[in-house]
Amino acid sequence: MNDKINLNYLENYAQAFSDKVCSEYFITKKYMSGQEIIQLTPNSQVNFMIIKTLFEKWQEELEKLKSNPFFDYRDMAVASALKEFMDVLSRAIKVERAHFEPMMEVAVIDAVLLALDPMVYLWGEIEKAAPNSPADHLKSSRKYIKWHGKLLAELLERGGQGDADIYKNELSKAYEKLQGELAPAKELLGTLDQVLPINWDELLPSAEEREADSEAEPKFSDEPIEEKENKEKERIVQEDEKEEVPVFEEEKVSMGASEGNIDPALAWAKFESEQSGLLKGPIDSLEDGVAINQRFMFTKKLFDGNPDLMGHAFKSIDQCDSFVEAIDLINTRYLTELSWDKNSEEVHEFLHLIYRKFDEK
Repeated sequence: MNDKINLNYLENYAQAFSDKVCSEYFITKKYMSGQEIIQLTPNSQVNFMIIKTLFEKWQEELEKLKSNPFFDYRDMAVASALKEFMDVLSRAIKVERAHFEPMMEVAVIDAVLLALDPMVYLWGEIEKAAPNSPADHLKSSRKYIKWHGKLLAELLERGGQGDADIYKNELSKAYEKLQGELAPAKELLGTLDQVLPINWDELLPSAEEREADSEAEPKFSDEPIEEKENKEKERIVQEDEKEEVPVFEEEKVSMGASEGNIDPALAWAKFESEQSGLLKGPIDSLEDGVAINQRFMFTKKLFDGNPDLMGHAFKSIDQCDSFVEAIDLINTRYLTELSWDKNSEEVHEFLHLIYRKFDEK
């Protein structure tokens, strides 16, 4: 998949799609049942993505039960009883709109990603299983993933009981082998139009449009910032002003003002002034806020294909006390060492993720 997905449009589309479906359903009903989910939308993959989320939530609850040291969950009788319990529970699904609509938004996004870029989607599924072998997770998910089944089967055969790194390597090979046999995205997603048409020019803008948009937006440059941005910089850095001397003047050097570094004040002012962005809202940690295809892009483009290095960066940034400190860390530890282009789209998205982490501090 060579086209760059417009995540902002995809998120907005998923929200609008889910709102429309839920508004029509919940106008007369208070709860959503399992059988109704299966037939909820004209696109069966979206419906099964919702079921998949419910199944994963059940798995999380089961893991909590298994953590209890007083019971043997490997006992055959216990395993059989759990399976029967799950069968009964699956026929007793009962979800209110407040809990259902966010799940549906994720299901729509996942279905679109699976159709447009199965490598990105499956990469995310492999990440869910890390550090354990992804085999069990992918096998259990197989019944819910209705598209690109041949690719998933090839991946499972190649990966065997290997770890996440092996699966990621084999994913590229499997995709390269079967790329020409995969069903077209527009064919897979066509039934979504019965609920809400997709604007394909918005979802997959051309390279020329992306370049024009990029040129129209202000860059993270070394040029002097305007008075408004200077005031914003003082406001950010002066988190605990105890003296009359501005903290801004004291921390100016440590903020990375040298040539080539990212200016934290300019970055903050840019994100704060944007009326729309990628994913919105504050996050508790970078790990919680990163999207599937962002994770793939960051690993590949910013961290030399090393997910452990990215994970370490996430933890280090999460431990920072402010946006300024986080950008200072980026400047000193990653920008030069990993040869980042501070004006690139992937760096822009990474900084936006950091902004979401600190935007209430």
